[in-house]
Amino acid sequence: MTDTPYPYGTPDHPRLAVRGDARLEIDPEIAGVGITVSARGKDRRAALDDLTRRNTTVLELARTYGSAVEKLETGTFSITPELTRRGRDEKIRTYHGRVHITAVLNDFTALGEFTTRVADLDLTRIDGPWWALRPDSPAHGEARRQAVREAVQRAREYADAVGARLAALVELADLGAENATPAMAAAPGGYGRTRGFAGAAAEPAPTLDLEPQRQTVFAQVNARFIMTPPAL
Repeated sequence: MTDTPYPYGTPDHPRLAVRGDARLEIDPEIAGVGITVSARGKDRRAALDDLTRRNTTVLELARTYGSAVEKLETGTFSITPELTRRGRDEKIRTYHGRVHITAVLNDFTALGEFTTRVADLDLTRIDGPWWALRPDSPAHGEARRQAVREAVQRAREYADAVGARLAALVELADLGAENATPAMAAAPGGYGRTRGFAGAAAEPAPTLDLEPQRQTVFAQVNARFIMTPPAL
């Protein structure tokens, strides 16, 4: 008959539960910026033409950076009439047009130049950067491995304190995996400088010196072991 330890431990097979934590500080791999292209005019078609032209200018500028721009996405687009404030008639005073674009870059030297060149365009706003790691970054795996090693080391220290040693690992789980609680999404790494609306300049804009914000990667794991009888 096989001697199987009870799930909650026995005097002959004490159960030991610990948690392993890891926290790594990692240089970011990518940086995103939000770009808002605007146009305004008394005529809807004129406002739309200006918006289309400025949007094309931003997209063409981004494409000149080749693989440094990892992702380029257009978000919301709007043309909004603004009514006059006087009178009861629905008279349109002007039209406002906006297009929102998101660019993700992996070359931070190019990022500094790109941000200032975009900010130098007519009626174009740029927000950011926000720094991040890719979802498949090796840093996430390294943090999990460190958390497991820390759990094993902690368990060994507890066992050693009572004159025992680890005999078997019976469970290893992410924190919250037992009740399937969804993890909260991490907030962006933070915003850097923001460049507002600016008119076109005669000379090229200077390159903005951006200092990447290091990213923090966390990992936590629950580990349960069976240990040899303690020498109490």
